[in-house]
Amino acid sequence: MKEKGKQALKLGGVLLAVFALWTVLIQCVDVRPAGQNGTNIGFAALNVWFHELTGVHMALYTVTDWLGLVPIAICLGFGVLGLLQLVKRRSFVKVDTDLILLGVYYVVVIFAYLFFEMVPINYRPILIDGVMEASYPSSTTLLVLSVLPTLKFQVDRRANRASVKRAVDGFVIAFSAFMVAGRLVSGVHWLTDIAGAVFLSAGLFLLYAAAVALTDKE
Repeated sequence: MKEKGKQALKLGGVLLAVFALWTVLIQCVDVRPAGQNGTNIGFAALNVWFHELTGVHMALYTVTDWLGLVPIAICLGFGVLGLLQLVKRRSFVKVDTDLILLGVYYVVVIFAYLFFEMVPINYRPILIDGVMEASYPSSTTLLVLSVLPTLKFQVDRRANRASVKRAVDGFVIAFSAFMVAGRLVSGVHWLTDIAGAVFLSAGLFLLYAAAVALTDKE
């Protein structure tokens, strides 16, 4: 278990480094005023080509936006589980370590979400209700790919029935794939915004999994 934790830690660090490099490249490579109101976009040729290929589908945007409540509900569910353990065991230190780490992980994800909302790297290729909104990394993609894997992770640790694990695995894969594809095809993000969210969420999740593996009792 400890060895798996070390491997996850290394891979998570690599993915976060890739995200950092990707963020720098977006601001340096093929930067042109190809966005809304002449805003600069990195990898402009690639991004504009893909955006013109998919077009804009606001109905799909609306569906994926509302489905963004699903990962929030999952976070709240694990929060309630941790709270019930705290009340029952009457001590914070007696709450399962993986749940405490999960709470810390969710805070980190929220911080990353808010940071990039306040420090825009890219703006969306279209106006949303007449407003230019930050687009990098895709916040919905970041939220989904950061939270849904924790559902699978926790169910794998806590559920005894294989059928439950398979059902959750299928849901996590299908839901995550639909949300990422939906955000891509809806045309409300640049392709590089989605890629950045994938790198960041994967790196953060692996660090969480590594922390759990390294703190688990043998």
